[in-house]
Amino acid sequence: MFQELLKAALLGIVEGITEWLPISSTGHMILVEEFIRLKASPEFMEMFRVVIQLGAIMAVVLLYFHKLNPLSPSKSLQQKKDTMSIWYKVIIGMLPAALIGIPLDDWLDAHLYNYQTVAVTLILYGVLFIVIENRNRRRRARIENFKELSYKTALMIGVFQVLSLIPGTSRSGATILGGILLGTSRSIAAEYSFFLSIPVMFGASALKLVKFGFDFTGEELMILLVGMVVAFVVSILAIRFLMGYIKRNDFKVFGWYRIVLGILVLGYFLLFH
Repeated sequence: MFQELLKAALLGIVEGITEWLPISSTGHMILVEEFIRLKASPEFMEMFRVVIQLGAIMAVVLLYFHKLNPLSPSKSLQQKKDTMSIWYKVIIGMLPAALIGIPLDDWLDAHLYNYQTVAVTLILYGVLFIVIENRNRRRRARIENFKELSYKTALMIGVFQVLSLIPGTSRSGATILGGILLGTSRSIAAEYSFFLSIPVMFGASALKLVKFGFDFTGEELMILLVGMVVAFVVSILAIRFLMGYIKRNDFKVFGWYRIVLGILVLGYFLLFH
C-alpha cells in the first residue's frame, strides 16, 4: 500500500508541475507511467489521470480567490462588476471546448491517447512557441489587463483551447499561444488560461467520475486523494514560479523543452516497444 501511495505522490508532483507550465501534462504522464505504474485497473487509471487535476485546480482557486470572488466585501461595486466580467469571459471561453470535447471524449481517448500523437504535438507546439515569440519580440501587447480583453478575444482563445483536446498539446500551451497571437500580454494570457481551467477541469473530472462510478475501494480512494493533495501543493509552487518567470522572460525555453521531450518520447517508444 505504501508503495502505491508513493507512486501516486510522484504522479501528483508531475501533474502539479506540468499542468500549468506549457509543456503538456499528458505527455509527461504517458512517459512517467512507463516507469511508475500503479497497480490499478485501466478504468481507474483513465479516471485518475483526469481527476488528479482537481488538486491542481484548487491551487488556482486559492491563489486567485480574491481576484475571482465577486462577493468580496472589500471590493467596490465597480470592482465586483469587473470580477463578474472576468467570469463571463471565462464562460464564453470554455464553450468551444465543452461543445466539442464532451461528444468526442471517448473517441479521443481511444484514438489519440498514444505516444505518437503526444510526441508530434510536443514538437509541433514547441516550434510554434519559438516562432511566435521571435515574431512578437518587437511587438507590444495590445491587451494588458482583463478590462481590455474583449468577449470576442476571450471566445477566440477558447477556440485555441479546443486544440488541447489532442494529447500532448498542453491546455495551458494552446491557450497561452492563442492569447499571445491575439495580442494579450504573457501575464494576461497565462492568468486567463488558469481561469479557463477551473470550469473545464471541474467538468472533465465530473465526466470521468460519472463514467467510472463512485464505487471506490479504500485503496483506490487513498491513491486518488494523495495524488490530488500533492498536485495541489506542487501547483501552488508551479504557478508562482511561472508568473514570476514570465515577467522577465519569454516562453521560448518551454518551446525548446517540448522539442527535446518530444524527441525523447519518440525515441524511447521506438527503441523499447
